[in-house]
Amino acid sequence: MFKKIISILIIFNLVSHCGFAPIHSSKINSNFSISSLEFEGERIINNYLKQNLNKYKNDKFDKTFKIKIISQYKKVILSKNAAANTVNYELSSEVNFIISSGGKVVKELIAVEKRILDKNDDNFEEQKEERITKQNFASSMSNKLVTELSLLNDN
Repeated sequence: MFKKIISILIIFNLVSHCGFAPIHSSKINSNFSISSLEFEGERIINNYLKQNLNKYKNDKFDKTFKIKIISQYKKVILSKNAAANTVNYELSSEVNFIISSGGKVVKELIAVEKRILDKNDDNFEEQKEERITKQNFASSMSNKLVTELSLLNDN
């Protein structure tokens, strides 16, 4: 019994001190900044995008970008059952990023995300799942934008 406890402690100690560090930690390793963000369209997705992109708003770098964001969000019924009740639907979001630097448009990036969800009998749970989906859409789209800004900055 005592040997088992000691071996479990040793294994736990080795595993917990293996030097694991997340690849995409909260460190910002960019050499660009976003000078301003301008939003149009879907308010909730825009709020999530703003949350994700605000960490890149600083004045430390020479290369700055001005971003105009135009977002759209759709919830489309895909199928209904025999009683004409919704069975599932598709959530889709399209965001157009207009990237400007030095007073001229450098690039226009369009990001599209889609997800199919089943209808939930509990409206609260369905709204919660839809909100989480919007957060995931915004996170994915902001990552695409940051990647594109990094590539533009390298040129």
